[in-house]
Amino acid sequence: MSKSDLSYLDDLVEEAMEHWQIPGLALAVLQGDEIIKLQAYGTRDVSTRLPVTVDTQFSICSLTKSFTAAGLGLLVDEGRLDWNTRVRDVLPDFQLYDATASENLTVHDLLTHRSGLPRHDRIWSPPAERSRAQMLESMRYLEPNRGFRDIYQYCNLGYLVAGAVTEQISGHSWETFTAERLLSPLGFKNFNFSTQQLEASNDHAHPHPRNGRRAYRGRLWPMHAAPAGGINTSASEMTKWLGFLLSQGRANGKQLLSSAVTRQMMTPQIHVEESEFGEIGTRHYGLGLTCEQYRGERTISHTGSMPGWGSMMSMLPEHRIGVVVLTNRDPSPVRDILIYSVFDRLRSREPLDWLTTHRTRRRKSLEAEEQERLDRLTLKSTWSQPIHPLSAFIGEYRNPAYGEISVSEVSSGLAWHWRGLTGTLQSCDGKTFELVEDGDARFNPPLQATFQFNADGVMESLSCLLEPTVAAINFKRNNLPAFRS
Repeated sequence: MSKSDLSYLDDLVEEAMEHWQIPGLALAVLQGDEIIKLQAYGTRDVSTRLPVTVDTQFSICSLTKSFTAAGLGLLVDEGRLDWNTRVRDVLPDFQLYDATASENLTVHDLLTHRSGLPRHDRIWSPPAERSRAQMLESMRYLEPNRGFRDIYQYCNLGYLVAGAVTEQISGHSWETFTAERLLSPLGFKNFNFSTQQLEASNDHAHPHPRNGRRAYRGRLWPMHAAPAGGINTSASEMTKWLGFLLSQGRANGKQLLSSAVTRQMMTPQIHVEESEFGEIGTRHYGLGLTCEQYRGERTISHTGSMPGWGSMMSMLPEHRIGVVVLTNRDPSPVRDILIYSVFDRLRSREPLDWLTTHRTRRRKSLEAEEQERLDRLTLKSTWSQPIHPLSAFIGEYRNPAYGEISVSEVSSGLAWHWRGLTGTLQSCDGKTFELVEDGDARFNPPLQATFQFNADGVMESLSCLLEPTVAAINFKRNNLPAFRS
C-alpha cells in the first residue's frame, strides 16, 4: 500500500477541520512496519499562526493510560508484580471510603476502572499545585456510587494509584520509570510530562476549547494526575507506540514487553457499553486500552480529552494497521471520521460517509446547546438576592478531599477562591449561588454552591455538586462563629 493511496485524506482533513473549527491537527498512519501517512495541518496556536509540524507536541491526554498499563506490564514480566496484586500489599496506607474496596482492590481493578468510584476529577483538575501523595490521601474521603467491582466506571484516579504502585515497586518516579523503561527504548526523543515542559518546548501546540460554534485560544491547564493523562508528544513519536503495540511488545528488534502482556492489554476485561453505531458494536475495556470492533473487525483504541485537546489512536491488530490523530481543540468526531476513513480505504471497503453523519449530529447538538443557553437566561431572570447579609457568608469552607473554598466580600458583592480558581458569587435563590469564574473558565456550565445554616442561625457549611453521580460535596466552615442572635 503506497502513500498515494491516502492522498484523498488531505481534502477530508481540511474539510473536517474547517467545519469543526480545529486550528491544528497531526495525523499518522502505520501499516505493517511502514509509515504510510505522516502529515500536519493548520496552526499550533491561533495567536502565533505558527504551523503544526509532525514533531509538534500535543497533550495526548488519556492515551497516556496505555503507557501506564504497559509500564506495570514490565514489572509483571519481571515477576515483581501480578495483575491481581492487592494495592495495599504495595501501598499499605492506601485507603478508600469503602472498606471492602480498600482491602481487596487490585492492580487489575485499577486498570479496568472497577473500584466503585466515579470520576471525582475535581480533586485534581483545578490549577493549584497538588501532589499525587495528597490526592492519594484524599481518595479515602471520596464517596463511591456503585459497589466494588459492580461495573466499569471510567476513573482517572485509578491510574493515579497505578502510577503510585509503579513508583513504589520500581523505586523511581512514574515519569522517570516511563521515560527510561518505555519511551527511551522505543526511541522517543520528543516528549515531556508537564504543562511547564510543554510550554518550554520549541514546537508545541496550544489548546483551543469550544464555545458554541467557535474555538478560541484557551488556558493551558495543568494535568496533576499525570499517570492518567500527562504525556505530551508528537504524531511522529506516536508511530513508535503504534508499532510497539502492533508488534506485540517488540522494539528495535527486541522483545521489550512480553507478547503475553500486550495480549492481555488488548483483551476485553470488562463490559463498557453498547455503541450507538452498529458498525462499532459492543465496547469493552482491556488494560489501558478500549476493545471494540469496526465493521466486524477487531479494533483496539483509546481517546484523549482535556479542555482544548482531543486525541485518538486506533488499531486493526490482525492487519497491523494503526492510526493516531492529535488535535489542539476540544474533543470532536473529526478524530473518528479520519480513523474510520483510513480503515475503510486500507481494508478496501466501500467508505461510509461519517462526515455527513457527524455533521447532522453536530447541528442537532448545537441547536440543543443554544436552547439550553436560552433556558438558562430565562431562569437567571428569576434569580433573587441573598436572603442574609453578605457578611454572613464570609468564611473558609473545607472538605478533606476537595480542599478549601474561601468566600470574601468585595465592592461588587461576594468573591470566592478555590485551589487556584477565583471569581464572584451570583445569587440564584438567596442561598444558592453560581460560581462565576474569572478569565478562562475551567467549568462549563458554572458550578453552583448552596449555603447551609445551623439551628442557631449561623452559616456552617456549603455544598457543591462537584461529582454529579454522588450527593453534593459538603464543605464545613472553619472556625464556626458563635451563636448569632
